[in-house]
Amino acid sequence: QVKLVDSGGGLVQVGGSLRLSCAASGSIFRINDMGWYRQAPGKQRELVAAITTGGSTNYADSVKGRFTISRDNAKNTVYLQMNSLKPEDTAVYYCHAEIKSGSWPYRTSDYWGQGTQVTVSS
Repeated sequence: QVKLVDSGGGLVQVGGSLRLSCAASGSIFRINDMGWYRQAPGKQRELVAAITTGGSTNYADSVKGRFTISRDNAKNTVYLQMNSLKPEDTAVYYCHAEIKSGSWPYRTSDYWGQGTQVTVSS
């Protein structure tokens, strides 16, 4: 059984910073791409940032220059450093990972964290 647990959300003022973390655990053979998505009330879930196993990154235009995604492969953990936060960043943030798990011949599936609320107040 594979599980993602994300944490680090909270209430912050405009211009503040938060760091989200997401740790994967269970019978993991390999973790491929990892990323963060967010969903604001009444809106669809959107990609915020993603990172490959090799460290290549991709960001939504709205967060470029403010957010930084990173991962620690030894700890099966992905991070999202969020700086210069704006009210429009308010959302529930979900981590995502594509994980090869179990025993041979293994199975590759998408996994999601439970979500962590980020609220930016003005």
